[in-house]
Amino acid sequence: MAAPHQNLAGRLKLRSGGRASLSAAGARRTLGWDEAQARAASQKIAVELAELQYQLYADGRYGVLVVLQAIDGGGKDSTIRHVFSAFNPQGCTVSAFKVPSPEERRHDYLWRVHAHVPARGEIAVFNRSHYEEVLIARVDSLVPRPVWQARYRQLNEFERMLVENDIRVVKIFLHISKAEQRRRFEERIHERRKQWKFDPQDLVKRAQWSAYRRAFLDMLSRCNTRQAPWYVVPADHKWLRDLAVAKILLAQLRSLKLRFPPPRFNPRKMRVP
Repeated sequence: MAAPHQNLAGRLKLRSGGRASLSAAGARRTLGWDEAQARAASQKIAVELAELQYQLYADGRYGVLVVLQAIDGGGKDSTIRHVFSAFNPQGCTVSAFKVPSPEERRHDYLWRVHAHVPARGEIAVFNRSHYEEVLIARVDSLVPRPVWQARYRQLNEFERMLVENDIRVVKIFLHISKAEQRRRFEERIHERRKQWKFDPQDLVKRAQWSAYRRAFLDMLSRCNTRQAPWYVVPADHKWLRDLAVAKILLAQLRSLKLRFPPPRFNPRKMRVP
């Protein structure tokens, strides 16, 4: 049976000048897909993603930075495990930005981020990212309001600089409902093999749900640019989330029009003794 909606990536791309909707109903959307269809399509896409990564490395003109943001329990780790396993780890790195070290605090807040931007020919995934500077820094009042307010502009300028230097920036927000977060937290508390993933501090962050929702909405609207738009992925259903992220990556890599460079020799004159 053919997939009902081929342009899934296009449907999830946040419209220029638009404001995202982070409703519970939006997090549960399946967009016409069922689980069997989605899993079969994801497996097929993984094969093409692997080939496109090979071409990206051989081509050497572009790097791809994938930014994953979500509230706690949103599924960033799981998405990386299920979708990005299609890529050769020699050309795909994953970085997580947590509490800055003393050395990092001595520099501007983007110093540690820029160090992990991919080289041309490579893919880098940010599991949390520079956007924490307008999320936790805002919600927990880690810096004064004028400081985090100025960062929306600074983040846009940072990403524009990357794009103008041939680093494609792919920003994906995994949108889950509050009810789904509760289900996942309870699963982590009661299932022995998942208890290591739970931090009681997660409940403190859950109590800030409304504040984070406002911060996410501002992040999505104020940093949704032509050169680096946001994709808002319904993530209550993990199988739909994985398919959506895979399709977004596929569309982005295809759009680069990758090519193999010409050989540095004449193949017709080469003979292997």
